[in-house]
Amino acid sequence: MKNDVVLLAHGSGGGLYHQLVNELFVPAFYDKADVLADSAVLNNQAGDLAFTTDSFVVQPRKFSGGDIGHLAVCGTVNDLAVSGAVPKYLSAGFIIEEGLSITELKDICASMAKTAKEAGVAIVTGDTKVVKAGQADGIYINTAGIGFMPKGRKLDSRLLGEGDVIILSGTMGDHGATVMAAREAFAFSENQQSDAVPLNGLIEVLLKAVPNTKVLRDPTRGGVATTLNEWCEEANVTIELEEAALPIKPEVQSFCDILGLEPLYVANEGKFLVGLPQEFAEAALKALKSHPLGKDAAVIGRVTKNNQAQVYLNTAYGSQRILQMLSGAQLPRIC
Repeated sequence: MKNDVVLLAHGSGGGLYHQLVNELFVPAFYDKADVLADSAVLNNQAGDLAFTTDSFVVQPRKFSGGDIGHLAVCGTVNDLAVSGAVPKYLSAGFIIEEGLSITELKDICASMAKTAKEAGVAIVTGDTKVVKAGQADGIYINTAGIGFMPKGRKLDSRLLGEGDVIILSGTMGDHGATVMAAREAFAFSENQQSDAVPLNGLIEVLLKAVPNTKVLRDPTRGGVATTLNEWCEEANVTIELEEAALPIKPEVQSFCDILGLEPLYVANEGKFLVGLPQEFAEAALKALKSHPLGKDAAVIGRVTKNNQAQVYLNTAYGSQRILQMLSGAQLPRIC
């Protein structure tokens, strides 16, 4: 570690975040460094379980299309679902700052309950701690989730190989742009909102139609580009994206242009990336587009080489540029 203290950028999902995980947490908690997916698959006699945990510190706590409670349930459910698991049970731990409105806390809990019902999961245990005013920015929420792995299902980025296609399940950057606009009180399209939503239903539609799917992941902090860099490193492959194929709403593109943001690094909370063999791309798109949450799904690129861990973007002008992993904190406190 090159830094003496933790920086805000260590929570960005980019390069410093990966350095923190790989150089501090992995040596402390693992006998060996394996692929660090969104959930850990636990082997036991009754069948495989998936287990995940997450914490939510988004600021502001409420934004168009959601709030910190809704986001906490969506994020945990989705981390299980992209691992191939069927989410079932969640825990919820609250760190509450003295002075938080009881009305707001009640609204957050109602939002969590509503989202859990929509996702078909149960919040079965929890904990509450209260700290002095000024020590927690209102409320932080920690969650854990357990899901069941269907027999024979295996999703692993290391299965990716030359010729595989990359699909994005919908428009990118919606969540990051919405939260940033709310945080800075920017005027934004009144129709634009966060894409935070439980994805387990859409993912099951895809996996039933295309059980040959190799890997899924939701591109949250660090966005699409950072997630694909993770895949390239894990599978030791090259991925080429087509700029013209990237689905993005015009208002989000304009927002990013004004602020000088690259949409490929902006966070998503209701989309996932798919890696699968070319021959199943049409079936995958048909399955995704049959569901309301997948209507904007698109093939955005493909694996072009083995043994060269890099992501390239083929631009609309015929040039090619490298998309590296996000190095700093483009949009901190996004989830």
